[in-house]
Amino acid sequence: MKQFITFVKKEFYHVLRDRRTLLILFGMPVAQILIFGFALTNEVKNAKIVVVDHAKDEASRHITERIAASQYFDIQEGLMDRDRMEAAFKEGQIKLAIVFPRNFRNDLLHQNHAQIQVVADASDPNNATTLTNYVSSIIQDYQMGLNENATLPYQIVPQIRMLYNPQLKGAPNFVPGVMALVLMLVSVMMTAISIVKEKETGTMEILLVSPFKPVWVILSKAVPYLFLSLINVLSILLMSVFVLQLPVMGSWLLLFAESTLFIITCLTLGIFISIKTQSQQVAMLISLMGMLLPTMMFSGFMFPIENMPVPLQIISNIVPAKWFYIIVKSIMIKGVGFEGIWKETLILCGITLFFFVVSLRSFKIRLE
Repeated sequence: MKQFITFVKKEFYHVLRDRRTLLILFGMPVAQILIFGFALTNEVKNAKIVVVDHAKDEASRHITERIAASQYFDIQEGLMDRDRMEAAFKEGQIKLAIVFPRNFRNDLLHQNHAQIQVVADASDPNNATTLTNYVSSIIQDYQMGLNENATLPYQIVPQIRMLYNPQLKGAPNFVPGVMALVLMLVSVMMTAISIVKEKETGTMEILLVSPFKPVWVILSKAVPYLFLSLINVLSILLMSVFVLQLPVMGSWLLLFAESTLFIITCLTLGIFISIKTQSQQVAMLISLMGMLLPTMMFSGFMFPIENMPVPLQIISNIVPAKWFYIIVKSIMIKGVGFEGIWKETLILCGITLFFFVVSLRSFKIRLE
């Protein structure tokens, strides 16, 4: 029993001395509780929408006021014509548009029948269905209020139109998310482990005394995983086209170029992790937990980012998968060209450059 107690004490001392273990034991549960409590919700709130009001009468104004008073929608100003509305959909600025036709109130009062067009971005089918249901409910409530004092019932019919994904299939939302998740995990984890393995086996010292410069040592480890990840991209795209019947609406070349950029971003993250860690186990743990959860939670793949509290929305901006997810959806589903994704591309370039420079400097300092 005395020996058992001694071993238990030893393990306690070992855990308490290891800051990484303490972080995993106590930090991870707290982070998961906060994230699952505040960020992960299927409820849609503060979705950016636009109202195109050709009627500009009392009835359209009252319905717009009810929509604006709802916590579900955030009405954007300044988008009043169809051309600008369609451009806003392609750029991802809005999720839904409500179009009031001319003579809306006159049709309602004199014909007891009027129509409202509801246009939704169905590249995320669950989100689009939820938003259109919210709008239909608000319109129905307004209609019931009118019918209380009416001899003949008034009827307002929402004409719902789903852009980019009229069948509301899950693949347009699923495929870009899987691409981001697979590339992030494979590129980051495999690169991190490969470099740390050299340190554990003692072969890193041989590389350090060779004529190789540090930058070439890093690149030699990253290049194989770049090609392997590109094969993953090709296989995912071929499966999406031929198995899931999801064609690529935009440029294949642009999609591969953006995927290559994202893979390089992930490789620089893996290099950074490998330089900062000393064992394969720690590198794998950081790669899995540090990349898997943020990619799933803060990329917009599973949960709408606009539903999250503002601090978490700010944090999501440093997750590379968020920007790649937007890029892939824009190219594959919406057929957008480079002019519609240059901002996201620039952000990925900045993240890549930052981690590469930091990794290279850290590598040089460690060598000395």
